[in-house]
Amino acid sequence: MNITKHMESIFLAAAVIAGATSFASAADADATRLALSAPVSQMVVHQAKMQVVVVTAKRLTAAEKAAL
Repeated sequence: MNITKHMESIFLAAAVIAGATSFASAADADATRLALSAPVSQMVVHQAKMQVVVVTAKRLTAAEKAAL
């Protein structure tokens, strides 16, 4: 079967599926309106220290690795 002969129908099917899913996954209007009306607060911290995570552990010996 030659795919180039059917590219138009493949494109149309993909467009129909994309259109249907965009309507099916559209957000609820009330929830969107509520989210947009909620007050937004922003706090700026100058000269804040960057958080650093330090992980320490002992290395496994060859025998311990083999046991795993």
